[in-house]
Amino acid sequence: MARILVVDDDEMNRDMLSRRLERKGYQIELAVNGLEAVEKATANHPDLILMDLSMPVLDGYEATRR
Repeated sequence: MARILVVDDDEMNRDMLSRRLERKGYQIELAVNGLEAVEKATANHPDLILMDLSMPVLDGYEATRR
């Protein structure tokens, strides 16, 4: 089963995406900013990352580069 890291600072977006993906059978992990996304991606190696680009702490562009 594929693991997806959903990265978004908007709680409604995270909730909507995670519920839809879980119904399709994916394992979901959540991050609320780019720094948390980098940490979780490094530790857990998800199969796919859905990244918001405009976030606090570390934006999605820089998080993707890292």
